[in-house]
Amino acid sequence: MKGPLFYAKILLFGEYGIIKDSKGLAIPYNFFQGALKISEKLSEKAKLSNQKLNNFYNYLNDLNSNEFELRLEELKKDINQGMYFDSSIPQGYGVGSSGALVAAIYDKYANDKITILENLTRDKLLKLKLIFSQMESFFHGKSSGLDPLNSYLSLPILINSKDNLEATGIPSQKNGKGAVFLLDSEMASETQPMVNIFMNKMKNEGFRKMIDHDFARFTDACIDDFLQGNSKSLFGNVKKLSKVVLKHFKPMIPKTFHQLWQHGIETNDYYLKLCGSGGGGYILGFTEDFDKAKKVLQNYKLELVYRF
Repeated sequence: MKGPLFYAKILLFGEYGIIKDSKGLAIPYNFFQGALKISEKLSEKAKLSNQKLNNFYNYLNDLNSNEFELRLEELKKDINQGMYFDSSIPQGYGVGSSGALVAAIYDKYANDKITILENLTRDKLLKLKLIFSQMESFFHGKSSGLDPLNSYLSLPILINSKDNLEATGIPSQKNGKGAVFLLDSEMASETQPMVNIFMNKMKNEGFRKMIDHDFARFTDACIDDFLQGNSKSLFGNVKKLSKVVLKHFKPMIPKTFHQLWQHGIETNDYYLKLCGSGGGGYILGFTEDFDKAKKVLQNYKLELVYRF
């Protein structure tokens, strides 16, 4: 058995903002992917995955949800036969490793599942998001459900607010000099501690005002620019966002990258922003000249996401 592929996701814009109900834009990233497989002989990595699937099964078995129904006996039988999630998506990197797994389990074992072939109304998207949020909470303590949603549909998702989602199109890639890229911090991170830091900061009135005013404003402007293909205006707004993040989200940026972050803002060679909750994993980069950015960042591993 080998199941269909489920891709990684990148939250291009909206990290932390979406917790506070502002805009976000998530896109699938098919450089990394995963699929359910069954094998009698498991490697060490596959054994760990099989054990995690068993723990996930126990969680789902105890979860009394009115929103969805899974064929749990079938799932348990497959796990006992050596099912695992064969994935190239790095864990703790902010690109949706658990989201892809949740999407794969729902796709294979859900009764009356909502499929991508249907007319995806807002209500159906919200229902899927709620189902995925309940399922993925096993991995993060609390989940928005967006990562599995993105992986399951394999479509860009525009988050207007918590209750207003839409599948959207993004401008097709060009063969220009500009790019969005991932910079590997070479350290994994956990979502929950980063979110806890953010929620503590939200108790401060000044921080709340900054989120509502600067952070949300620049994020919204970046999303509008990106979707409309206004790359010149986009880079200006990404620079403003990069400054705000460096100033107010320092605990979420690994210390060794503070100087590199600042260097990009000062030279305009590239601009960095958080990819997901931060704390490690990938950092997102935007540049008007990818070849130049690659030279400046030659000591780091970069992955191309999108070309302008």
